[in-house]
Amino acid sequence: MTEAIAKRASEHGRLAIDTEFVSERRYQAQLCLVQVAVPDADGPDGVRTDVLDPLDPAVALDPGPLARVLADPAVDVIMHAGRQDVAILRRTWDTDITSVFDTQVAAGFLGFGNQEGYESLVRGALGVQLKGGEGFTRWDKRPLTEKQISYAADDARLLLALGAELERRLTEKGRLEWAREESLLVQASRDERSPERAYERLPKLARLDAGQRAAARRLCGWRERLAREADRPPSYIVPDQALIELARRRPRDRAALESIRGLPQQTLHRRGADLIEQLETSRDDPPPPAPPAAARRDPAEAPLVSLAQAVVRHRSMESGVATELIATQSELAALVGAIRRGTDGAGVRALDGWRRELVGDELRELIEGRRTVSVATDGGLIVTPA
Repeated sequence: MTEAIAKRASEHGRLAIDTEFVSERRYQAQLCLVQVAVPDADGPDGVRTDVLDPLDPAVALDPGPLARVLADPAVDVIMHAGRQDVAILRRTWDTDITSVFDTQVAAGFLGFGNQEGYESLVRGALGVQLKGGEGFTRWDKRPLTEKQISYAADDARLLLALGAELERRLTEKGRLEWAREESLLVQASRDERSPERAYERLPKLARLDAGQRAAARRLCGWRERLAREADRPPSYIVPDQALIELARRRPRDRAALESIRGLPQQTLHRRGADLIEQLETSRDDPPPPAPPAAARRDPAEAPLVSLAQAVVRHRSMESGVATELIATQSELAALVGAIRRGTDGAGVRALDGWRRELVGDELRELIEGRRTVSVATDGGLIVTPA
């Protein structure tokens, strides 16, 4: 089956794909269902839709042909809000995914909003009312119901038409490449876990001394290993707040361990001795460097940030591109700080790609004092060279 789907996708250069998965109480999300749609002149509305079940014990699903299509840059991969889908398929099918066109991203360039849901977008762009109600059911439980299968197939069936309609509208507005550029962020999504990243994201890490940081890093590695073996979230073994407290106090016996607030009872009883051993061993570990201090904002920059926000909102209203898609407040604060300190603003998204074309250069000139902002008679903004 997958070979026939892949062949048709390659012939037409298009494939719509969606997944159903379960992430609750797991180390990593479990892929439960894959829905694909490809152009087919003999299918209903010119589309062939298949629901593939990787958990069905009676079917040996071979993802290889589809994995190769997903990695083929000549085939457009249509998704909606596809970050998790991309990450799960990349890990589970061991494939790269290229040429992603994300319809939620595309909608943000057409006045629909930055986080438009699939059902409302299908209704708004295609005038079709989808059947809902099955999205949060038990996708990992077999057998699936007919309602679940119908719901899953519907999602993929309309994705091809939705993608085509949004591409048409984007082309009319000259923004198709903007949407493709922004979809690259979706395309790069991954969900691999890293003990080092878990350590770097710990709350209040900057308050720990060198020895305590060594303990925290060791505990992150220990927790990650146990969580993977048990197929449970790391917080199931030790929540972040409890891990920080363990690293701070470094208890040396069971009684001291029992005084740690938030330590799960199953960890205390089943792994208490191992936990104490990890803390003792950490005393000989080389400490990681202190985390960098958070950048301090100059209060004098606040009016400039507000002015930049006003210009972004103005361009958003004019263009129909969602404000949040253009730049967040923190991004504008970073932009103001970079320009006022005379740096090139590397890494500030507002100065790159389509954002630069829409408003980035204008913002730079505004912050440098080379543009002025005034209020028009209708209440709108006028941005002109100084």
